[in-house]
This record gives sequence, C-alpha cells and structure tokens, in this order.
Amino acid sequence: MRSETGNRHTGIVAGDSGTVVIEAEGVNAAFNAAAVERLALQGPAWLGDLRRESWAVYERTPLPTTSLEEWRYTEVSQLSLDAYRLTEEPLTGAPSGNGGNPGVASARAMLEGREASGRVVIVDGALVEASLDRSLEEQGVVLSDLLSAAESHPELVREYLGREVTPEFSKFAALNGALWTSGVFLYVPRGVQIDKPIRVARWLTRSGIAIFPRTLVIAEPEARIDYVEEFASEDFEQPVLSCGAVEVIAKDAAQVHYVALQRWGRGVRHLSMQKTIASRDADLDTLVVNLGSDVARVDLHAWLDGPGARSDMLGLYFAEGDQHFDHNTRQDHKSPNAQSDLLYKGALYDSSRAVFRGIIRVHPGAQQTDAYQTNRNLLLSNDARADSLPNLEIEADDVKCSHGATVGQLDEEELFYLMARGIPRAQAERLVVFGFFGQVLDRLPMPGVVDELREAITAKIG
Repeated sequence: MRSETGNRHTGIVAGDSGTVVIEAEGVNAAFNAAAVERLALQGPAWLGDLRRESWAVYERTPLPTTSLEEWRYTEVSQLSLDAYRLTEEPLTGAPSGNGGNPGVASARAMLEGREASGRVVIVDGALVEASLDRSLEEQGVVLSDLLSAAESHPELVREYLGREVTPEFSKFAALNGALWTSGVFLYVPRGVQIDKPIRVARWLTRSGIAIFPRTLVIAEPEARIDYVEEFASEDFEQPVLSCGAVEVIAKDAAQVHYVALQRWGRGVRHLSMQKTIASRDADLDTLVVNLGSDVARVDLHAWLDGPGARSDMLGLYFAEGDQHFDHNTRQDHKSPNAQSDLLYKGALYDSSRAVFRGIIRVHPGAQQTDAYQTNRNLLLSNDARADSLPNLEIEADDVKCSHGATVGQLDEEELFYLMARGIPRAQAERLVVFGFFGQVLDRLPMPGVVDELREAITAKIG
C-alpha cells in the first residue's frame, strides 16, 4: 500500500530480504518482518496467530496524517519512525542473564523503598524479574510476564489479550500487537483485596531501539487492585521508540486504580494506547502523568459497560523546552446510570506544546449518565502553546454531561502575593504550579503514590 504526494511518501512497501519499510517524510525506517514470525514461534500457536493477524492489519493500515482530526496537531514525523532496530532480547529474561546491564540496577532502584505487594523489573524490553507476596499467590493472584501467562493460563489470556486494544484500534496498536515483548500480566480472583500497589519499573539503556510494552490487568468481581507503572531512562542522543498498549478489565464491583508515570529521558518517543472496561458497579480510575520524552502521545479510551460503573480519568503533564504532549481521550457510556469524570491539567514552559482532544459519547439507552470532562492548561512562557478540544456526542435524553477547557497565563496577583512575602519569583512560580496540580493529585486515593508523584514533579520542575 502506498500513496505519494510530490517527494513525500506515506505507507508500506516491500523491501529486500523480507524487510518491511515504513516511509514517512521521505525517510525510510526498516522493521524486519521476519521478527514477527520469530516471536510468533514462541508461545502457544494461538498467540502466534494473533501476532500474524496484527501484522497483516499493520501492513494494510496507512500511517495517520494531520488531515485526520485525531492527529491534526501532531505530525507523525515527530515520532521519528526511522532508523530503529528491534531488540534481540528474549521475551523473558533471568536476572543472571542481565546482570551485566547497568540498567538492571537503575530499574531496581526505582522500586527501592516503595511499598508494594508485587514487583516487576523490565530493562530494554526484557523482563528481568517478577515477584509477588506469597499470601497473594496462595489466594490465586497471578503476576508474571505475558508470554508465561499465555502458556500457564491460556483460558484467561486468550479471552482478553487484544480484545480491547485491537489491531484495528490504530496502526500503532497493530504494530504493538505484532511485536510486543515486555508484556506484564496481572490477574486478581474474585473478592481478593490487594492493599499495597503492584509496581512495574521499565528502564531503557540503549539508543536507537524500538520497544513494545504490553500490559493486561484483569480484576474479577469485587477484587481490588492498585497498579503503578513507571517508565524512565537517561537522555539519549539518538531517538528511541516506546510503543505500548494497556488493557484493564474491572468486572462487577471491582475497584482498580491504574497509574502510569512517564519520565523517559530526552530522545524518547512515547506512544501508549490504553483501554479500560468498567462493568456493573465497578470503580476504575486512571492517572496518566507525562513528564519526560521528546514527544508523548497517549490514547485513553474508558468504556463504561454496566449500570453503576464509575471512572475517574486524571492526567498531569509538565513540559519544557520543545516537548510535545498529545492526549486523546474517550469516555464511552454504553449503559445507564454510569459516571465518568475527566480532569487533565498541564503546565508548559519555553516553547513546549500540549494537545488535548476528548469526547464524551453517550450511547442510545444510556439514560442517567453523569459525565464531565475538564482540561486546564497553564502557560509559563509566551512561546508555550496549548490546544484543547473537548467534545460531546449524546444519543440519550436524560443525562448530565458537560465539558470545559481553559488556557491561561500565570496569575500575576498570585505571584505578587507570594513575592511580597520574600519568596523569589522562580520559587513562587513553582508553588503556583504545585497548587495548580494539587486538585488532580488530591483525587487519587493512594497517599503513598501521591507523595512519590509530588517528588517526581518536584524533580522535573527543579
């Protein structure tokens, strides 16, 4: 498949020796198609078929362009789909096999001193270790790499993997479906309450590579989970691509909190496709924090799939330099008497840019829907820019829905009040930013994690 306009090529063409070449803005980036088959031969046959099907969708799906509403403000060329190589790491790795990688110590350090019921360490796309409290294992909780889970619990993984973030979700979702390696699987049986968070640390050490994280979380009825996933690295001179997918399923009356803290170093391009399913009377809250990377694009789709379902969708982002953050959200109300509330806040320095695009969709018959969507942006320089596009699509007549967005400068009166009490301007600005973010952090019912997020934001702001 190929389209041409002048010297610009966008699409898929066949290369030599089984290579597939992605052409974007006239620059070629080779992904070896044989890598899909290599991965497909690992694990059960049905999993290999899923990979092949995803690759087929990827090949026939064109790259998005700015002519599409969902990509109007983010050039695919910023994602730099060129000159990447796939890692040759195995899908799972023992600590002894990664002992020489300095990133292992850095990844483990991310978890030191953090309260946790389970821990997963992933470096350069390879799972190094996964551990879970014995008491939870005895209750039937499963925390493992996704490939092992596909072999030991095929009835669970086969039913849910790729059911929500399908290859048709987007071209990048199809790419992940074909090439994921650093997968994490968490299963919590009916009624099991996990009091301390499950934590995943993902660390990168190598430039010029592409990694494909995958997360699948299943909470059976009346289960409770806090899941915290953190992405970090040093800065890179050559670009790195992280193209991830997350599926979170909360069944009847389950309670799930999912937190993603992205603080990659500069040089990383971060893509994440996330979909959450909240069934009858389930609470499923998400918090997405973007602090690092050059370009971050997050697609978050919340599906309210049963009466009484509730979902809080929280987001924070702090950008500086020429960082570009793009958030594309969707609140789908399929069932009546469900609630969703989205609050995304961002602060921007220098010439950074943020894009927010959100839609609340109320399906026919979803009466008594209660849904809100708010995006607030604080510009800390004259060159920073934020674009906010909230939307409503309502097909029921007994609902409460609203949306709002603001883009504004620092309040000089607030700064004057602080500076008049001897606080230097730079510190006063930081205090105002923390106050601005406080409304989001205060809504996350995970006090220890909130303290960690405040530390990360403090480090970012300096």
